[in-house]
Amino acid sequence: MTSSAPPPRRPGPFNPARELAVRVLVRVLAGETFAAPALDTALRSARLPGRDAGLATHIVYGTLRRHPSLTAALAPLLRGETHPKARALLLAGAFEKLHLGTAPHAVVSEYVNLAGGARLAPPGLVNAVLRRVERPADAASDAPAHELPEWLADIYRDAYGERAPEVEADLLTPAPLWLSLSDAGVRTLEEEGSVVTPGVQGVDRVELARPLRESAAWAAGQAQPINPASLACVDALGEVSGVRVLDLAGGAGIKAAMLAARGALVTSVDLLARKHDAARANLRRLGLRADFLTHDLSTPLELPPAPAVLLDAPCTGSGTLRSHPEIKLRLTPQAVQEAADLQARMLPHAAALVAPGGVLVYSVCSVTPQEGPEVVTRFLAAHPDFAPEPVPGLEVAHVQAGAGVLTVPVGGVDGFFIARLRRAPV
Repeated sequence: MTSSAPPPRRPGPFNPARELAVRVLVRVLAGETFAAPALDTALRSARLPGRDAGLATHIVYGTLRRHPSLTAALAPLLRGETHPKARALLLAGAFEKLHLGTAPHAVVSEYVNLAGGARLAPPGLVNAVLRRVERPADAASDAPAHELPEWLADIYRDAYGERAPEVEADLLTPAPLWLSLSDAGVRTLEEEGSVVTPGVQGVDRVELARPLRESAAWAAGQAQPINPASLACVDALGEVSGVRVLDLAGGAGIKAAMLAARGALVTSVDLLARKHDAARANLRRLGLRADFLTHDLSTPLELPPAPAVLLDAPCTGSGTLRSHPEIKLRLTPQAVQEAADLQARMLPHAAALVAPGGVLVYSVCSVTPQEGPEVVTRFLAAHPDFAPEPVPGLEVAHVQAGAGVLTVPVGGVDGFFIARLRRAPV
């Protein structure tokens, strides 16, 4: 009499939100994309219920924010090379077990079923690792120092001093939704059931009752996402109603929209023409207008000088780690220096476009000294016709940084360096 082996166990059900999150993480951790666009595209395609979409979002961003300590926790349980899909799944499962508060048995069951059902990893490996994973014994419960590369943690400590631990801890929290809203927009969102809380810099913190792009406020052009620190760069120009303003390195035109809403006559300049298309569409939605010009700002630009110029220069994004935690996994000191070199080439060309007596605002969403204070210090030494001025209209918390200020990334605010420079009149 012969015995036959039992049939292989069929994977049980699993929440599709977890599969979506793991597949997004695979792409982000491979450096193929950033989390925000990848997650947005995946969620729009999957059309998950709101609660499941929220779970997927928490897993993706939480795993990236906690990636260093999660990697340390998994390391003793893995041998040799781990396939990227399996690694992403184990990181997500470890995040849920150690930080999201999901019951350990539920984590193991869900991710074992996901591993087999979606063919992402060997179920036996997932079962063994997630049952045993725990925080490293030398890690404090939520110690933020474990979540930044040491060289980057040093930059944050130098920038914010005694507030650095508060900043590092806050970078691990979910990013709020910040919206610049008209009065009608506030009423529309509240009528839909959203909760609108006044924030700093005239930007409201919003908990949506429905996806933003499905809200009546969005369709009516009553709402624009923008971080308070980003809006502070616009406000640093001062009064702009009726003033010709050059928005340099304008990207998708968010600051151009904010300037136009304040009555400025805006020309937005960027290297990539496709960004102008997105900016024009957004301005149409808002009922605003601006002119657009495609140009490489590392070279001179022939335009009549303007009384107000904003250069929000391309940067490493080291001040936006709450919203873009994958940056800390990719950023290197060499990349910081390369960004600073580009900014140093762009700033004199921006300055040449400032009319005598006019104002130049230089900003970057980075907290590194190379990209902020050091770029401006070298510029001022070579351009004695420019002098720094206090940055007006600042409601966000900030600290002095050379000739400018650094916004303090707490409470959901990003870290920006902002300098306001005045050109001497003729």
